[in-house]
Amino acid sequence: MSNVANTAGAIAPKPAPVLTPGREVWLSLRSNRGAMGALTIIVLLILCAIFAPLLAPYDPSTQFDPINLTLQPPAWDPAGSTRFLLGTDGVSRDMLSRIIYGSRYSLFIGLIVVTLSLTVGVMFGLVSGFYRGTIDTLIMRLMDIILSLPSLLLAIVIVVLLGTGLTNAMIAVAITNIPHYARLTRAAVMTELTKDYVVASRVSGAGTPRLMFKTVLPNCLAPLIVQSTLGISSAVLDAAALGFLGLGAQPPTPEWGTMLADARQYIDSAWWVVTFPGLAILVTVLAFNLLGDGLRDALDPKLKR
Repeated sequence: MSNVANTAGAIAPKPAPVLTPGREVWLSLRSNRGAMGALTIIVLLILCAIFAPLLAPYDPSTQFDPINLTLQPPAWDPAGSTRFLLGTDGVSRDMLSRIIYGSRYSLFIGLIVVTLSLTVGVMFGLVSGFYRGTIDTLIMRLMDIILSLPSLLLAIVIVVLLGTGLTNAMIAVAITNIPHYARLTRAAVMTELTKDYVVASRVSGAGTPRLMFKTVLPNCLAPLIVQSTLGISSAVLDAAALGFLGLGAQPPTPEWGTMLADARQYIDSAWWVVTFPGLAILVTVLAFNLLGDGLRDALDPKLKR
Protein backbone atom coordinates (compact mmCIF):
# COMPACT_ATOMS: atom_id res chain seq x y z
CA MET A 1 0.00 0.00 0.00
CA SER A 2 2.84 2.36 0.83
CA ASN A 3 4.44 1.73 -2.58
CA VAL A 4 1.16 2.54 -4.33
CA ALA A 5 0.80 5.73 -2.32
CA ASN A 6 4.37 6.76 -3.10
CA THR A 7 3.86 6.09 -6.81
CA ALA A 8 0.64 8.08 -6.87
CA GLY A 9 2.34 10.96 -5.08
CA ALA A 10 5.25 10.90 -7.52
CA ILE A 11 3.10 11.17 -10.62
CA ALA A 12 0.62 13.71 -9.23
CA PRO A 13 0.76 16.89 -11.32
CA LYS A 14 2.09 19.99 -9.66
CA PRO A 15 -0.40 22.80 -9.21
CA ALA A 16 -0.01 25.65 -11.67
CA PRO A 17 1.68 28.73 -10.19
CA VAL A 18 -0.69 31.52 -9.26
CA LEU A 19 0.06 34.69 -11.20
CA THR A 20 -0.39 38.02 -9.50
CA PRO A 21 -2.11 40.74 -11.59
CA GLY A 22 1.17 42.63 -11.94
CA ARG A 23 3.09 39.59 -13.14
CA GLU A 24 0.31 38.68 -15.54
CA VAL A 25 0.42 42.15 -17.08
CA TRP A 26 4.23 41.95 -17.31
CA LEU A 27 4.13 38.56 -19.06
CA SER A 28 1.56 39.86 -21.53
CA LEU A 29 3.59 43.01 -22.14
CA ARG A 30 6.81 41.03 -22.56
CA SER A 31 5.26 39.02 -25.39
CA ASN A 32 4.74 42.26 -27.34
CA ARG A 33 8.04 42.97 -29.13
CA GLY A 34 7.06 46.48 -30.12
CA ALA A 35 6.16 47.43 -26.55
CA MET A 36 9.37 45.92 -25.17
CA GLY A 37 11.46 47.76 -27.74
CA ALA A 38 9.65 50.99 -26.83
CA LEU A 39 10.23 50.32 -23.12
CA THR A 40 13.94 49.85 -23.81
CA ILE A 41 14.11 53.19 -25.62
CA ILE A 42 12.24 54.93 -22.79
CA VAL A 43 14.61 53.47 -20.19
CA LEU A 44 17.56 54.72 -22.25
CA LEU A 45 15.98 58.19 -22.45
CA ILE A 46 15.49 58.22 -18.70
CA LEU A 47 19.12 57.22 -18.17
CA CYS A 48 20.23 59.95 -20.59
CA ALA A 49 18.19 62.50 -18.66
CA ILE A 50 19.53 61.39 -15.28
CA PHE A 51 23.18 61.08 -16.30
CA ALA A 52 23.27 63.91 -18.85
CA PRO A 53 26.24 65.67 -17.16
CA LEU A 54 28.24 62.44 -17.42
CA LEU A 55 27.17 61.46 -20.94
CA ALA A 56 27.31 64.84 -22.67
CA PRO A 57 30.82 65.69 -23.86
CA TYR A 58 30.32 69.46 -23.34
CA ASP A 59 28.07 71.95 -21.66
CA PRO A 60 25.03 72.46 -23.94
CA SER A 61 25.35 76.26 -23.87
CA THR A 62 29.07 76.48 -24.59
CA GLN A 63 29.97 78.32 -27.80
CA PHE A 64 33.39 77.17 -28.99
CA ASP A 65 34.48 79.27 -31.95
CA PRO A 66 31.69 81.15 -33.78
CA ILE A 67 34.05 81.86 -36.67
CA ASN A 68 35.76 78.53 -37.37
CA LEU A 69 33.51 75.91 -35.71
CA THR A 70 30.06 77.09 -36.76
CA LEU A 71 27.91 74.45 -38.52
CA GLN A 72 30.54 71.71 -38.35
CA PRO A 73 29.15 68.53 -40.01
CA PRO A 74 28.91 65.20 -38.12
CA ALA A 75 32.01 63.11 -37.52
CA TRP A 76 31.34 60.67 -40.39
CA ASP A 77 31.26 63.52 -42.90
CA PRO A 78 34.62 64.12 -44.67
CA ALA A 79 34.59 67.69 -43.38
CA GLY A 80 33.56 66.64 -39.87
CA SER A 81 35.61 66.00 -36.75
CA THR A 82 35.47 63.41 -33.99
CA ARG A 83 35.48 66.31 -31.55
CA PHE A 84 31.80 66.91 -32.41
CA LEU A 85 30.16 63.56 -33.18
CA LEU A 86 26.88 65.11 -34.38
CA GLY A 87 28.32 68.42 -35.53
CA THR A 88 27.67 71.91 -34.24
CA ASP A 89 24.79 74.36 -34.64
CA GLY A 90 24.65 77.90 -35.96
CA VAL A 91 26.53 79.36 -32.98
CA SER A 92 29.13 76.56 -32.65
CA ARG A 93 27.44 74.60 -29.84
CA ASP A 94 27.79 70.81 -29.71
CA MET A 95 24.68 69.13 -31.11
CA LEU A 96 25.15 65.84 -29.23
CA SER A 97 25.35 67.59 -25.85
CA ARG A 98 22.25 69.65 -26.57
CA ILE A 99 20.23 66.62 -27.65
CA ILE A 100 21.26 64.65 -24.55
CA TYR A 101 20.29 67.53 -22.27
CA GLY A 102 17.12 68.00 -24.30
CA SER A 103 15.90 64.58 -23.11
CA ARG A 104 15.68 66.09 -19.63
CA TYR A 105 13.32 68.81 -20.76
CA SER A 106 11.16 66.53 -22.88
CA LEU A 107 10.66 63.92 -20.15
CA PHE A 108 10.14 66.64 -17.54
CA ILE A 109 7.51 68.30 -19.73
CA GLY A 110 5.73 64.99 -20.35
CA LEU A 111 5.64 64.02 -16.66
CA ILE A 112 4.51 67.44 -15.40
CA VAL A 113 1.84 67.84 -18.07
CA VAL A 114 0.42 64.35 -17.50
CA THR A 115 0.48 64.80 -13.71
CA LEU A 116 -1.42 68.10 -13.90
CA SER A 117 -3.96 67.01 -16.49
CA LEU A 118 -4.46 63.58 -14.88
CA THR A 119 -5.05 65.04 -11.42
CA VAL A 120 -7.55 67.66 -12.56
CA GLY A 121 -9.22 65.37 -15.10
CA VAL A 122 -9.70 62.54 -12.58
CA MET A 123 -11.25 64.94 -10.08
CA PHE A 124 -13.65 66.27 -12.71
CA GLY A 125 -14.50 62.75 -13.83
CA LEU A 126 -15.15 61.49 -10.30
CA VAL A 127 -17.35 64.45 -9.40
CA SER A 128 -19.23 64.17 -12.69
CA GLY A 129 -19.74 60.41 -12.30
CA PHE A 130 -20.93 60.53 -8.70
CA TYR A 131 -22.94 63.76 -8.73
CA ARG A 132 -25.18 63.50 -11.72
CA GLY A 133 -27.57 66.17 -12.94
CA THR A 134 -26.57 69.82 -13.18
CA ILE A 135 -22.98 69.31 -11.98
CA ASP A 136 -22.42 66.53 -14.50
CA THR A 137 -23.89 68.61 -17.30
CA LEU A 138 -21.77 71.68 -16.52
CA ILE A 139 -18.52 69.73 -16.28
CA MET A 140 -19.12 67.72 -19.44
CA ARG A 141 -20.17 70.76 -21.47
CA LEU A 142 -16.98 72.51 -20.37
CA MET A 143 -14.97 69.48 -21.49
CA ASP A 144 -16.84 69.47 -24.82
CA ILE A 145 -15.98 73.13 -25.38
CA ILE A 146 -12.28 72.45 -24.79
CA LEU A 147 -12.37 69.42 -27.08
CA SER A 148 -14.13 71.37 -29.82
CA LEU A 149 -11.05 73.57 -30.26
CA PRO A 150 -7.82 72.31 -31.87
CA SER A 151 -5.48 71.48 -28.99
CA LEU A 152 -2.46 73.28 -30.41
CA LEU A 153 -4.48 76.39 -31.25
CA LEU A 154 -5.96 76.45 -27.74
CA ALA A 155 -2.49 75.98 -26.23
CA ILE A 156 -1.19 78.91 -28.30
CA VAL A 157 -4.03 81.14 -27.06
CA ILE A 158 -3.38 80.18 -23.44
CA VAL A 159 0.37 80.80 -23.76
CA VAL A 160 -0.28 84.18 -25.36
CA LEU A 161 -2.54 85.08 -22.41
CA LEU A 162 -0.14 83.79 -19.75
CA GLY A 163 3.11 84.78 -21.44
CA THR A 164 5.80 82.82 -23.23
CA GLY A 165 7.99 80.40 -21.32
CA LEU A 166 8.37 76.72 -20.53
CA THR A 167 6.18 76.80 -17.39
CA ASN A 168 3.26 78.49 -19.13
CA ALA A 169 3.64 76.15 -22.10
CA MET A 170 3.30 73.14 -19.80
CA ILE A 171 0.21 74.65 -18.15
CA ALA A 172 -1.34 75.30 -21.56
CA VAL A 173 -0.71 71.76 -22.82
CA ALA A 174 -2.04 70.33 -19.54
CA ILE A 175 -5.29 72.27 -19.89
CA THR A 176 -5.86 70.93 -23.40
CA ASN A 177 -5.42 67.33 -22.14
CA ILE A 178 -7.77 67.53 -19.15
CA PRO A 179 -10.95 66.52 -21.08
CA HIS A 180 -9.47 63.18 -22.14
CA TYR A 181 -8.92 62.08 -18.54
CA ALA A 182 -12.20 63.58 -17.31
CA ARG A 183 -14.35 61.78 -19.88
CA LEU A 184 -12.43 58.52 -19.45
CA THR A 185 -12.78 58.66 -15.66
CA ARG A 186 -16.48 59.51 -15.84
CA ALA A 187 -17.20 56.56 -18.14
CA ALA A 188 -15.25 54.16 -15.91
CA VAL A 189 -16.96 55.48 -12.77
CA MET A 190 -20.43 55.09 -14.26
CA THR A 191 -19.60 51.48 -15.14
CA GLU A 192 -18.22 50.67 -11.69
CA LEU A 193 -21.13 52.26 -9.80
CA THR A 194 -23.48 49.56 -11.11
CA LYS A 195 -21.41 46.69 -9.70
CA ASP A 196 -22.19 44.77 -6.54
CA TYR A 197 -19.08 45.69 -4.57
CA VAL A 198 -19.98 49.40 -4.77
CA VAL A 199 -23.54 48.68 -3.66
CA ALA A 200 -22.18 46.63 -0.76
CA SER A 201 -19.89 49.48 0.26
CA ARG A 202 -22.82 51.90 0.24
CA VAL A 203 -24.90 49.54 2.36
CA SER A 204 -22.05 49.15 4.85
CA GLY A 205 -22.09 52.92 5.38
CA ALA A 206 -19.13 54.11 3.28
CA GLY A 207 -19.28 57.83 2.55
CA THR A 208 -18.92 59.41 -0.86
CA PRO A 209 -15.21 60.37 -0.49
CA ARG A 210 -14.36 56.81 0.55
CA LEU A 211 -16.35 55.41 -2.35
CA MET A 212 -14.60 57.77 -4.73
CA PHE A 213 -10.96 57.30 -3.80
CA LYS A 214 -10.76 53.91 -2.07
CA THR A 215 -13.49 51.85 -3.71
CA VAL A 216 -14.09 53.05 -7.27
CA LEU A 217 -10.93 54.89 -8.37
CA PRO A 218 -8.52 51.92 -7.92
CA ASN A 219 -10.70 49.92 -10.31
CA CYS A 220 -10.55 52.68 -12.93
CA LEU A 221 -6.75 52.86 -13.10
CA ALA A 222 -6.15 50.52 -16.06
CA PRO A 223 -7.53 52.85 -18.80
CA LEU A 224 -6.01 55.86 -17.04
CA ILE A 225 -2.54 54.27 -17.09
CA VAL A 226 -2.83 53.66 -20.83
CA GLN A 227 -4.07 57.19 -21.48
CA SER A 228 -1.28 58.65 -19.33
CA THR A 229 1.36 56.84 -21.36
CA LEU A 230 -0.13 58.13 -24.59
CA GLY A 231 -0.52 61.56 -23.00
CA ILE A 232 3.23 61.84 -22.43
CA SER A 233 3.90 61.50 -26.15
CA SER A 234 1.21 64.07 -26.93
CA ALA A 235 2.66 66.47 -24.35
CA VAL A 236 6.18 66.12 -25.75
CA LEU A 237 4.89 66.79 -29.27
CA ASP A 238 2.76 69.80 -28.28
CA ALA A 239 5.54 71.32 -26.17
CA ALA A 240 7.97 70.89 -29.06
CA ALA A 241 5.48 72.61 -31.38
CA LEU A 242 5.14 75.54 -28.97
CA GLY A 243 8.93 75.72 -28.69
CA PHE A 244 9.21 75.70 -32.47
CA LEU A 245 6.78 78.63 -32.63
CA GLY A 246 8.81 80.53 -30.04
CA LEU A 247 6.13 80.25 -27.34
CA GLY A 248 7.66 77.49 -25.22
CA ALA A 249 11.19 77.13 -23.89
CA GLN A 250 13.34 80.10 -24.84
CA PRO A 251 16.93 80.03 -26.18
CA PRO A 252 19.51 78.95 -25.16
CA THR A 253 17.48 76.19 -23.45
CA PRO A 254 18.36 72.88 -25.19
CA GLU A 255 14.75 71.85 -25.77
CA TRP A 256 14.21 69.92 -29.00
CA GLY A 257 11.42 72.14 -30.34
CA THR A 258 13.45 75.26 -29.62
CA MET A 259 16.46 73.69 -31.35
CA LEU A 260 14.31 73.13 -34.44
CA ALA A 261 13.19 76.75 -34.37
CA ASP A 262 16.80 77.95 -34.18
CA ALA A 263 17.76 75.68 -37.09
CA ARG A 264 15.07 76.76 -39.56
CA GLN A 265 17.40 79.08 -41.44
CA TYR A 266 19.95 76.29 -41.94
CA ILE A 267 17.63 73.66 -43.47
CA ASP A 268 19.25 73.92 -46.90
CA SER A 269 22.86 74.35 -45.80
CA ALA A 270 23.20 72.16 -42.65
CA TRP A 271 20.80 69.24 -42.59
CA TRP A 272 22.07 67.86 -39.25
CA VAL A 273 20.89 70.79 -37.13
CA VAL A 274 17.30 69.98 -38.16
CA THR A 275 17.47 66.21 -38.56
CA PHE A 276 18.80 65.16 -35.15
CA PRO A 277 16.35 67.12 -32.95
CA GLY A 278 13.52 65.98 -35.22
CA LEU A 279 14.62 62.35 -34.92
CA ALA A 280 14.80 62.70 -31.14
CA ILE A 281 11.19 63.92 -31.03
CA LEU A 282 10.09 61.19 -33.45
CA VAL A 283 11.73 58.35 -31.50
CA THR A 284 10.44 59.60 -28.14
CA VAL A 285 6.85 60.05 -29.30
CA LEU A 286 6.86 56.71 -31.14
CA ALA A 287 8.25 54.88 -28.10
CA PHE A 288 5.55 56.18 -25.76
CA ASN A 289 2.83 55.43 -28.32
CA LEU A 290 4.02 51.84 -28.76
CA LEU A 291 4.27 51.37 -25.00
CA GLY A 292 0.75 52.73 -24.59
CA ASP A 293 -0.58 50.28 -27.17
CA GLY A 294 1.21 47.43 -25.43
CA LEU A 295 -0.20 48.42 -22.04
CA ARG A 296 -3.68 48.62 -23.52
CA ASP A 297 -3.37 45.07 -24.84
CA ALA A 298 -1.93 43.82 -21.55
CA LEU A 299 -4.50 45.49 -19.28
CA ASP A 300 -7.60 44.75 -21.35
CA PRO A 301 -8.70 41.11 -20.91
CA LYS A 302 -10.43 41.14 -24.29
CA LEU A 303 -7.16 41.99 -26.09
CA LYS A 304 -4.81 39.60 -24.29
CA ARG A 305 -3.09 37.09 -26.51
